[in-house]
Amino acid sequence: LRNAITPVVTFVGLALGTSIAGAPVTETTFSWPGLGYEFVRAITNLDFPVILAIVFLISVLTMVSNIAVDILYVYIDPRVRVS
Repeated sequence: LRNAITPVVTFVGLALGTSIAGAPVTETTFSWPGLGYEFVRAITNLDFPVILAIVFLISVLTMVSNIAVDILYVYIDPRVRVS
């Protein structure tokens, strides 16, 4: 069962990054207040500091989720080691 959970962990990590990056579409479509809606508003108003901050935040959250997946690999499958 441990060998079967590795692809699931990979998918969950990638899905987390995708859901964070897809927030502007969802929040704009349904007019939900949030970071994605603010991102679209900043793009519309050419508010470059806000655009840069949100892109940086999305990038950092994506990297953190990928690092968390890599760390989970070591606990799930002991054959995966850093050499």
